[in-house]
Amino acid sequence: MKIKLAELNNLDRADFMRIVGPIFEHSPSIAESTWHKRPFATIQQLHAALCQTVRSASHEQKLALIRAHPDLVGRAALAGTLTRESKGEQASAGLNNLSTAEIALFQKQNAAYHAQFGFPFVICARANKKEAILAGFEKRLKNSPEQEIQTALEEIFKIAELRLRDLTAH
Repeated sequence: MKIKLAELNNLDRADFMRIVGPIFEHSPSIAESTWHKRPFATIQQLHAALCQTVRSASHEQKLALIRAHPDLVGRAALAGTLTRESKGEQASAGLNNLSTAEIALFQKQNAAYHAQFGFPFVICARANKKEAILAGFEKRLKNSPEQEIQTALEEIFKIAELRLRDLTAH
């Protein structure tokens, strides 16, 4: 069910968190911290406000947001315990139909990435296919931790924008 912006603007804090909270993976506090900035004139303004909440967060809060994301083709995906949104996003990139060798390659890349940065590799799967994602691992493993935190957050903002569009009636 899609919701109109006017309806979002009229929600109480709890309902706003319930509806907007899933836009950021397992991080409803972002919606809660943004709720008081209502009303939003456009969906883009709401997205910008949500992203500003993240940008204003502490370093630890930003890392917690990144760490809330599942590994691509990781344990949660293989066990079928991804959020509905993540499952659909990974499927749109073709990550639900991989060979055994491809699964092993993703797991190897996930392990290397975790070892280097201490958090999961985050990329907007809906905007990529498996080949681009694998190339992204190679490229981003060369980043500094600071660059990679920023890159991961920018990818999270792309994911959030697509999820917000899915949620709202235009």
